[in-house]
Amino acid sequence: MTLSLPHHYREILKGLGENPEREGLLDTPKRAAKAMQYLCHGYEQNLETIVNGALFASDNDEMVILKDIELYSLCEHHLLPFIGKAHVAYIPTGKVLGLSKLARIVDMFARRLQIQENLTRQIADAIQDVTQAAGVAVVIEAKHMCMMMRGVEKQNSTMNTSVMLGAFRESNTTRMEFLQLIGRSK
Repeated sequence: MTLSLPHHYREILKGLGENPEREGLLDTPKRAAKAMQYLCHGYEQNLETIVNGALFASDNDEMVILKDIELYSLCEHHLLPFIGKAHVAYIPTGKVLGLSKLARIVDMFARRLQIQENLTRQIADAIQDVTQAAGVAVVIEAKHMCMMMRGVEKQNSTMNTSVMLGAFRESNTTRMEFLQLIGRSK
């Protein structure tokens, strides 16, 4: 833990008009610093370590989908959480990726300060880089606390983003099959 991080949280508490010496706040700067480091541990990870060689030979050339991968991230504009789920798919070309690695890739990028649009792109590009797939698709649906707790205070708004690469971008049929399989198209 960066030694100055708890100090900065202590200063934030003072700036809010709180007394960091009161009983309930004595350890808050240390706990807040530790929590922020955990929430942003994606910066300490890299794609090679996450994948860890879990690419396996396969004759499958049909769509592979993992849906409803829960994600938790922090908005880079307000440092408030956004919470949602990712749906990812790829079309293998001789190799498949270990299933848990898809979720770990989502987590690695989600556990950084983000905007949802960039998060969606980073996940898609990473899966493409690792698998060399014929196509990759990522859809993220999330609720943003910066929209719910402050500003416009819209409690029921959900942001949806998508990135389609390769066959998912080039073929309307492939894209529609993916969207139907994740329940986002009628």
